[in-house]
Amino acid sequence: MLISLKKKDGAMASRWRRRRPCLILADREHTAALLDISAKGALLETGATLTLGASIALSHPEAGIIAATVDAITARGVHIAFAPTDSSVAFALAAITADMSDPVY
Repeated sequence: MLISLKKKDGAMASRWRRRRPCLILADREHTAALLDISAKGALLETGATLTLGASIALSHPEAGIIAATVDAITARGVHIAFAPTDSSVAFALAAITADMSDPVY
């Protein structure tokens, strides 16, 4: 049996992926939920008021910290961009792996 993982808006969804709490490091620390991530950036749900183009850092409990820029602010959340490097690929893979892992055996 095949299961479609595409949402109505075309984005990929996964029943195994959790919304991991993260920190946005800007003028002060802001809490955020990581909704989506790739080597080029991430989508965050947050109550923080951020400025378009602002330089920030994203802190993930398992993946570490990565520098980012606020790329867009939409109804879906805050879109941040990473410089596409080996480090951003490693950060994204570590975040995805951690978010799909169940710490309880």
